[in-house]
Amino acid sequence: MLDGSIYRGAEADISIHDLKLQNNQYSKSQIWLENGPPDQLNSIQAGWAVHPRLYGDSVTRFTIYWTGDGYQKTGCYNTQCPGFVVVSRNPILGRGFWGTSVYGQLSLTFKLQVFQDGFSGNWGLKMFNEVIGYWPKELFPHLNNGASLVRYGGNTYLSPDGLSPPMGNGYYPVADFKKTAHFNNVVIINSEYKRVYVEDRKIRRYADSYRCFRVTYWGYTKSTGVAFSFGGPGGNCGV
Repeated sequence: MLDGSIYRGAEADISIHDLKLQNNQYSKSQIWLENGPPDQLNSIQAGWAVHPRLYGDSVTRFTIYWTGDGYQKTGCYNTQCPGFVVVSRNPILGRGFWGTSVYGQLSLTFKLQVFQDGFSGNWGLKMFNEVIGYWPKELFPHLNNGASLVRYGGNTYLSPDGLSPPMGNGYYPVADFKKTAHFNNVVIINSEYKRVYVEDRKIRRYADSYRCFRVTYWGYTKSTGVAFSFGGPGGNCGV
């Protein structure tokens, strides 16, 4: 969402999936909150990642990332550098999840919220309404004014042979949430610090390779809130 509005946070229920990747690939499903020009980009990212080079395996792990200068000199995953402050006694950053969705049988999700505190200006992180920690406002000269762009979905990193790993659960999106990667109850925290459902007219759907990945927006229903499905098998996306 990039429409001139300012956002103070984002929230969603994100489905969890197992993927098997090569060492030089990664696949993520996450929320982004960003502001600033490209060379000074402030970005907060939180969700899950399968990242063999980072973790040494293909386990789906709770993962965060940040940068305060467009990925130049600042930022890192989890707590690999000074920045994110952990306050929870439950050290879940970088840990594998308690379970995973089973194709056609079970959809397993976790609730994630990134929010700017209206008093301190810091950016907090919650899972299932438990505060995990926060990013101090000093890290983000542009995000201090709120996020101008909020993104929900997935991204991947190609191996040197040009092949993309799968995204989501490795399948194209469908209506059956037991067979697709999805975000439910997609919420933004608006400029007045109120939680509201994302408005259809403010959403732009985007997939950079229709051959490899797709996204289907379902809008609002009583059972899922605002929801969308996404993902795909990856492969040679440039052909």
